[in-house]
Amino acid sequence: MTIIEFFEECVKKFGPNTFLKEKTNGVWTENSYAKVRGDARRFGAGLISIGVRKGDKITMFSEGRNLWIVAELGIFYAGGVNVPISFKIEEEDDLVFKINHSESRFIIVSRAQLPKIRAIKDRIPEVKKIIVLDVDLPLEEDEMPVSHLFALGDMFSSKNPGSLENRAYSIEPHDYATISYTSGTTSDPKGVLLTHGNYTIDTISTRNSVFFDAGDTMLIILPLDHCFAHVAGMYLVMSRGASLATVPFGKSSREMLRNIPATIQEVRPHLMLVVPALLKNFKKSIEAAFKEKSKLARGLIKYAFSFAEHYNKDWYNRGGLAKAWMLPFLWWHDHLIFRPLRLKAFGGRMKYFIGGAAMFDVDMQKFYGAMGIPVFQGYGLSEATPVVSTNNARQNVLGTCGHVLDCMEVKVCNEAGDTLPVGEVGELVVRGGNVMAGYWKNPSATEKVIDKDGWLHTGDMGRQWPGDPGVIYVMGRFKSLLIGVDGEKYSPEIIEETLVSKSPYIEQAMMVNNQKPYTIALVHPDKKALAEYVKSRFPKLDPAGPEAKIKMLEKIEAEVNMFRTGRADEGLFPQKWLPAAICVLPEGFTEQNGLMNATSKVIRGKVEQRYHAQMEYAYTPEGKNIVNSKNLSSL
Repeated sequence: MTIIEFFEECVKKFGPNTFLKEKTNGVWTENSYAKVRGDARRFGAGLISIGVRKGDKITMFSEGRNLWIVAELGIFYAGGVNVPISFKIEEEDDLVFKINHSESRFIIVSRAQLPKIRAIKDRIPEVKKIIVLDVDLPLEEDEMPVSHLFALGDMFSSKNPGSLENRAYSIEPHDYATISYTSGTTSDPKGVLLTHGNYTIDTISTRNSVFFDAGDTMLIILPLDHCFAHVAGMYLVMSRGASLATVPFGKSSREMLRNIPATIQEVRPHLMLVVPALLKNFKKSIEAAFKEKSKLARGLIKYAFSFAEHYNKDWYNRGGLAKAWMLPFLWWHDHLIFRPLRLKAFGGRMKYFIGGAAMFDVDMQKFYGAMGIPVFQGYGLSEATPVVSTNNARQNVLGTCGHVLDCMEVKVCNEAGDTLPVGEVGELVVRGGNVMAGYWKNPSATEKVIDKDGWLHTGDMGRQWPGDPGVIYVMGRFKSLLIGVDGEKYSPEIIEETLVSKSPYIEQAMMVNNQKPYTIALVHPDKKALAEYVKSRFPKLDPAGPEAKIKMLEKIEAEVNMFRTGRADEGLFPQKWLPAAICVLPEGFTEQNGLMNATSKVIRGKVEQRYHAQMEYAYTPEGKNIVNSKNLSSL
């Protein structure tokens, strides 16, 4: 089945339902499935009228909005291939590479991203036309407002009845739908070729594992260009006849971030897609509100969370007859504490979060589960369109990535490619109709990840759950593994996520070791939280003075050492894996400084490059001491 066939089926089922919600000029508007279909067909006819041929590549360069979705569907009606690019991209060379490498002949761009395209026009000679998704702004000769494209589409359809349908239905499931460029966290950009069949197979299988109602609304905060939001958001919502709302962008991505809390309260979503960094920020805001409560109220809240977490256990084994006595207390806690909390933080209708892009700390999952908004962790990669497995309301096992989709097979292999017994750790290897067609113009890279039998070698370390081999654990990227001085390899990612989740003083952390005497932690601290700590514990110190900074560094060290012997969290991780030195960083990992990708994953190689000198210093006696000149200057 192609995406257009899939969409047409959804429109037949859910035509009058609201599909897209968007805030324009301060007012929320709603578009039905039938209305979006009409707009997408007009858009597609307009593309054909300006010369888009079957198989043409079209770069989409815009923040998430209704017209992003209409435009993608329009591209498919015209038989084209969408090349979605993150609106957060800042490097001209990266943008030029993706447009030229994909062989894009057309660009669809928003007002906010148009200056970036104009700055590189002389370097993208194959581009014939630039379609601007906004009106009322001066355009250059090779640019066209979307209103003009719609008008051309109307004219084309009236003069050529049936032509749009002929083009749309000439597409086969094996034809390319998108080229999604991914830099991952360790390598140069590769164009992931995903077919129409990849998308529909993955979406239908995900629908069989993720349950919600046609009247529900999902709020999309993650960028639509990324495969996770694309499928687990846009197409999954479509398959259920539900609604999709986007956060108003404003004039910049920073303004969009500031719009998130108000948007949540206005939309009152039932579902949200999240990555660990996003949930951590929500949790931080919730806990900040707790601090304003009285000591008695804080004690009651802490007890309610602990009580609910005890009842929930690892979720799949929550409750039971032996704990039936707890139900009245849970109801009381929910009525008194959690229901008002859900209303204030998320609008009061949230059913659950769908988590992806990286592993979530189990304690964070327990926190939200206690609140009554479980986090259903999933796993995937762009090369698998992207969903491979997911937890859900019927089966949720904390710490795992859930059950593999019904369209997929999974096995765990050692370095020789031999299949390992259930429970042993190795590389996750998957096969199914959602596995990509390959990397665009990169057959050698394709051969490295897809073997002759069609198995996709994910590069992720994991194991199967003994309780059900169809349920998988993901334990980190093999390319991210650290190597101790004794040659032992270990994954830093779970330690990093747990550290950041548990410590209110650490914003980001990355561990480094390549056969060195000890592991280093690169830490970006929460300077505001550290200043508040000094103010409360050492009120006589000037928070900006050198003595206060020393106290801050000592606090950071104590937080990083939380898993050491004698501390409350000892035993969570082997002692020899834990950091013995700390580099405090002057700035965090962001997309803007090139140290993070679109789904908030740290690009480890670039971080190590940028902070190479500071890391080498940390292997000296002076640098191993947390109180050193470089760390002090970073504060």
